Amino acid sequence: MKIGLLIVDMQESIVRDKLDQKAIDRACEYINHVADVLRSSGHVVVHVQDVEGMENSNSEAYRIISEVDVTEKDLTVTKESSNAFWQTDLEQILKSHGVELLIISGFAAEECVLFTYNGAMERGFRPVMLQNGILSTHSEAVISTYRDRNVISYPVVNYLIH
Repeated sequence: MKIGLLIVDMQESIVRDKLDQKAIDRACEYINHVADVLRSSGHVVVHVQDVEGMENSNSEAYRIISEVDVTEKDLTVTKESSNAFWQTDLEQILKSHGVELLIISGFAAEECVLFTYNGAMERGFRPVMLQNGILSTHSEAVISTYRDRNVISYPVVNYLIH
């Protein structure tokens, strides 16, 4: 089974001044670990970047935060709406790589992460939220997301890969 990891909206202008650095560091530790495990076994890592409102003059604010590891093997999809599947080529990219299980991480639990999870389900993928790998400015949104959606922990990802 091919696995994909989506890292949603982990960008300077989106998370930097909205979240506590400790929360960012903790989530990135889990995201980076899972990304490394998947990369090492030929699975897919996709960075989803929200580019709504981006212009040449402010493009630096839209870059992925330095706490998230990005490699040359990783893929990038840009979006302008909350659901990373809406009017993007994400579905085709994932299907062309044979992805079935889709691990979703990033910001924000109650918006882009949740809408992308739902979009994945509607398109026939098996989406799961990465435990400790999603963020929000509202802690109760993270709690309810874990309560109401399928969740995967990093030891399970390790087990599936090895």
